[in-house]
Amino acid sequence: MIVARPSGTEYAPFYAGYVNAVPEGDFIELLQAQRDEATALLTPVDDMKARHRYAEGKWTIAEVLGHITDAERVFTYRAVTFARGDATPLPPFDENAWAAASNAGRRSMNGLLAEYRAVRNATIELFRGFGEEEFARSGVASKNPVSVRALAYIVVGHERHHLRILRERYL
Repeated sequence: MIVARPSGTEYAPFYAGYVNAVPEGDFIELLQAQRDEATALLTPVDDMKARHRYAEGKWTIAEVLGHITDAERVFTYRAVTFARGDATPLPPFDENAWAAASNAGRRSMNGLLAEYRAVRNATIELFRGFGEEEFARSGVASKNPVSVRALAYIVVGHERHHLRILRERYL
């Protein structure tokens, strides 16, 4: 499935790095490959290492994985809302408040990875069910217009960003 790359007018400037980080190719295959890559990278991480912070005030490995999963849920909720023609403006997502309130740092890596894979598999099936018409729809989230197509790219680019940080600073 090829999903057209969104134009710069389809998302807030903050997301440009995520959108631009997504390689060309079959979008479903990108999501599946990313799921497999994240699983292979994080499966060897034991619970003790998962609690490691590379610096004071930074998230642990477990918290990063919890954040990736939470953010994917937020982005896909926005995508399904707009794909279904609902024009209700959606609120912002305070990632730091969510991370502070999550219990990711107290959960096992096996549990966090199982949840991550379940969410990613649901994302794959959600996007697989969209056609060009659904991907072209848009709405307002965090007071900015955003297309469903852009949200799909943001899901992939956001995870690519965090996997890069995990490799560079944690693993």
